[in-house]
Amino acid sequence: MAAFSLQTSSSSSSIARLGSQTRFSGADLGPDPKSIGFPSHPRSSLVLPLKLTNSKSRSRAMVMAVAVSGNDQTQITEVDISLSPRVNSLKPSKTVAITDQATALVQAGVPVIRLAAGEPDFDTPSVIAEAGINAIREGHTRYTPNAGTLELREAICYKLKEENGISYTPDQIVVSNGAKQSIVQAVLAVCSPGDEVIIPAPFWVSYPEMARLADATPVILPTSISDNFLLDPKLLESKLTEKSRLLILCSPSNPTGSVYPKKLLQEIAQIVARHPRLLVISDEIYEHIIYTPATHTSFASLPGMWERTLTVNGFSKAFAMTGWRLGYLAGPKHFVAACGKIQSQFTSGASSISQKAGVAALGLGYAGGEAVSIMVKAFRERRDFLVKSFGELSGVKISEPKGAFYLFIDVSSYYGTEAEGFGKIENSESLCRYLLDKGQVALVPGDAFGDDTCIRISYAASLTTLQAAVERIKKALVTLK
Repeated sequence: MAAFSLQTSSSSSSIARLGSQTRFSGADLGPDPKSIGFPSHPRSSLVLPLKLTNSKSRSRAMVMAVAVSGNDQTQITEVDISLSPRVNSLKPSKTVAITDQATALVQAGVPVIRLAAGEPDFDTPSVIAEAGINAIREGHTRYTPNAGTLELREAICYKLKEENGISYTPDQIVVSNGAKQSIVQAVLAVCSPGDEVIIPAPFWVSYPEMARLADATPVILPTSISDNFLLDPKLLESKLTEKSRLLILCSPSNPTGSVYPKKLLQEIAQIVARHPRLLVISDEIYEHIIYTPATHTSFASLPGMWERTLTVNGFSKAFAMTGWRLGYLAGPKHFVAACGKIQSQFTSGASSISQKAGVAALGLGYAGGEAVSIMVKAFRERRDFLVKSFGELSGVKISEPKGAFYLFIDVSSYYGTEAEGFGKIENSESLCRYLLDKGQVALVPGDAFGDDTCIRISYAASLTTLQAAVERIKKALVTLK
């Protein structure tokens, strides 16, 4: 059989026809090339990756598209598969990646305990689920207004007034496919290229990437475990410039579970008020998952902050509705209309079925009523167990969570140790890989949240599951010490 080679200005590869398969090899396939095969067809094609081709304007990722015709003639064309610089600037979500990896291991028969995802382990309350089912049966299966049904937006206005002390009209609400969409639309709506987005660390993994997506610059402000991971107002003031456009606050916090006291928020509000360009996104998705005596304060309720605050909330966490994909943003009409404009060209309105379920959720009573309080009670019991258990380990530092369902513990004392059969523990990522490999527990490294000294443990799992996970983690860590 004849073999021939393909030459480009920057790369080369070899292709050989072997019986009923075509195989490709060469340096262009990367440091560990794999053979790629496919059965012979009257017409078949294959995309062959090549090296990046540099040009004066930008790098180009090229492929060879190989088409084999019925008379055994081969046609080769070059295809530019470059991606947008905006997309290339984004980092993939580590929480999603680790969750997917752990799920794949479980499906392969490995008994991994998954404590990486930020998803309640409870079923959606039956009243909410029935409302969704009835919506289907009653024919509420068509498009809704882009900003959401009037029924749901009125219910959201009532909730915000009664529970948060902030007043809105339905045209100051936009309902989206989850709170994540609400946040990214807000960032895109108000940020210009070169603007700065102020983000306290540890942060939810998506905040910096959302800023980059808007061609803005994330400015990360570190916090300390000794201060319960709360932002120092003096540090905030020292970092504000004429480019500062957004401050993102999350309380209760993902990943730390910290809750901002009202007095601290008032200090931050006084600083914000001195900077006319500075707006605030207040991410309040974990609002109802809070442990007394901690209390929740909506930033927009503070004097002078309504006009410059975009309040984001939703149904995923408190009501165990992650799969329903329903969130919302409330704010001044000028900003909300801009978010709605983006949504109208992006996804249009949220699911009509989910919106009916959302109305039922808000009808459960103050702070979600008994259905939510039962879940919060279970989360608190789990939190107390984990705080006690990890408090017994030497070298582990803990800030007791006041809300949400995460424990963010400092495990940096284990860095630098050698793990037999694994290698050196250098940082939070290698420690999490070690715990997944040796302990079969999936956690998220703190560097994903901007603090490499810590790891995040989600306690959205049964107490029995958490007890088994703690035993595995302790056993693995004791080996290191």
